[in-house]
Amino acid sequence: MKLKKRKIIASAIFFLCWAGFLIFIVDGVVKFQTLVDYVGSYAVVEIALWLIVLLPALVVYKFTKE
Repeated sequence: MKLKKRKIIASAIFFLCWAGFLIFIVDGVVKFQTLVDYVGSYAVVEIALWLIVLLPALVVYKFTKE
């Protein structure tokens, strides 16, 4: 699989913006400990948050035109 510079830049910019937004929401508004209390497992919350950040970035990479 050959990586294209433009696609990487677009997905990296999206990743940084999306990660920053989620950090603001999780740490500032919802509070991480509240999520852990609702779900019951620190690991599940952590994995879910990572997937919420990484999967959209991969989709942006896939659908960005070369």
